Parts: sequence; C-alpha cells; structure tokens
Amino acid sequence: MWRNWLEIYRTCNLRADRPMDSISKWLITVRCCVFPMTMISAAIGGLLAASVGRFEPLPFALAAVGLLLAHAANNMINDYFDLETGLDTAEYARAQYAPHPILSGMVAREQLRRAILLVNALDGLIALALMAMRGWPILAFALAGLFISVFYVVPPLRLKRIGLGELGVFLVWGPLMIGGTFYATTGTLPGWVWLASIPYALLVSTVLIGKHIDKLEQDRARGIYTLPVLLGERMARALNAGLMVAFYVVVGGLALAGVLGPWVLLTALGLPRLIDVLRTYARPRPAEPPPGYPVWPLWYVSWAFVFNRRAGALFLAGLLLNLILPLRLPAG
Repeated sequence: MWRNWLEIYRTCNLRADRPMDSISKWLITVRCCVFPMTMISAAIGGLLAASVGRFEPLPFALAAVGLLLAHAANNMINDYFDLETGLDTAEYARAQYAPHPILSGMVAREQLRRAILLVNALDGLIALALMAMRGWPILAFALAGLFISVFYVVPPLRLKRIGLGELGVFLVWGPLMIGGTFYATTGTLPGWVWLASIPYALLVSTVLIGKHIDKLEQDRARGIYTLPVLLGERMARALNAGLMVAFYVVVGGLALAGVLGPWVLLTALGLPRLIDVLRTYARPRPAEPPPGYPVWPLWYVSWAFVFNRRAGALFLAGLLLNLILPLRLPAG
C-alpha cells in the first residue's frame, strides 16, 4: 500500500487499477500532495531559529505538526463549504483533477464534518501546549491562520470570491507559518524574520494563482472573482511569471543586505527550471494533456508547484549551509 500512498503524495490521485485502502482515501481527502509547501514553511522557520542559536526541538516539532494539521483542516473545510454553497459540482475543476471526497463517494458529509472537528481539536490542543510554553502570541498566530482558512470559503467573507484569497495565502504560508514557527521555537520574533518569510510566501502564492488561472473561465461563470478573473488570463500569467522572478530578486536582496547568509544564493541553481516555467507561462494551455498527465484540466498550477518544490528546496539548502558553513559577503 505504500506505493499507493507515494502515488497520492506525488500526484493527488490514485490510478483506477490500484485498490483504494482506507489510508489512501484520507490522504486524498486531506490533499497530502500539497503538504510539502507547509513542510517547507515550517522548516524555514526552524532553520531561521537555529541561525540565532535558539532552536528548541519540542516546540518546533509541535508547531510543525500543528501547521500540517491546520493545512489538512483547511483543505477539508474548502471542500465541505464549496460543496455546501453549490460551487463544487461534478463539472467543476475541483472534481476533475482529483476525486472530491464527497462527490466521489469516498466519505460522507458527516464523516468529513467529524474529521474537520477532530483535526481542529487536535490543533487546539497543540496551540494550548505552545501557549503554555510561549504565551498569548501563539493564540494570535493560530486565530489569524484559522480566520483566513475558514473565511477563504465560508460566508459572509469568502475571500476567494473577492480577490483576496491570494493575499490570504501569501500571509499564511509566509509571515504566519514561518514567523509563527520561529516564535514557537525561540520565544522571540525580530523584525528581520518577517522579511525572511517573503521569498517563500511569493512561491506559494504563485501556486494558488496558477490554479486560479486554470479555473478562470469556470470561476468567472460562477461569479468567483479571483485575482486571475479580475486581471484576465494574459495579465495573470504575466503576474505569476513576475512573482517567480521576484523570488530571486528578494532572495538576492536579503543576502546582499545581510538579512540572510550568502548560501541562499544557491537558489540560482533553479534558474534553468524557472526558464522552462516562464516559457510555459508565455504560451496558452495545450488543448490536450500530455500522455500520463495526472491532474488535467489543471496546467499552470502544476508548473508553479514543480518550481515551488525546486526553488523551496534550494532555499532550505542555502539556509542549512548558512548554519554549518557560515560565510560573509565582502563589504563594499
């Protein structure tokens, strides 16, 4: 069954010729394939904490597990309320690129509700434990993340429908996750950590924007005014390409300013992949998927996600090397 789990982790799907076990069902339901973004955010916060010599393993581990649980809850909340409000249907993209947990019959509505409550309850216990260690700011981080997660899809705000979903993702996977992990691990939060959270926040934002580009026509028809719907496809593709380039500009600026050590410039090894992605974003989506492509009709999001993994991994490698082989850029 581990082959099933690996396939789901890599593609969000399980081929029809493979038997569906209970763990696979829930891995699909929580969309574990996108968990690497949360893992990277937590790891960035932990490495930044280690860079100031205040890394404490237990609060870091609790924060990382809490973030993964929060991500799982977020994905289930999105599916539950998008179905309840009539957005998710068998014809909508959400049910086409991967099984919708309820529409596909994998779980019942009541099962999904119970799972949401259980995961949030576990997250609440972790938040209480971290509050006992670090104080009330933990609650502020947790409530801010929960607010964006819930009202991303839940009335009356439904941030996704009013062009604020992309900003919400930037804030959650950048300042809230990275800054929150740093605070949980060290008990402090200097201003430079907020700056250090920006590069990866940009990368995660490109993934959501790519997904919204792929669903642009369907979202427009349903009155969902995501950022790509407001901008139009051509401008949205240009924006996403610009954000990917901005990642390198911000990383370089932080290294030159001494906010981050120079090893983060290793991210330049991802430039060949960036060029491939930029070429893809310069062209319209193909009419048919390539052979064996697992998440059609999504297209641009896949390229953004692949770039996210490569650039995020190199950014982590640079932060790690800053710890074990510290260097200084020459002055002047």
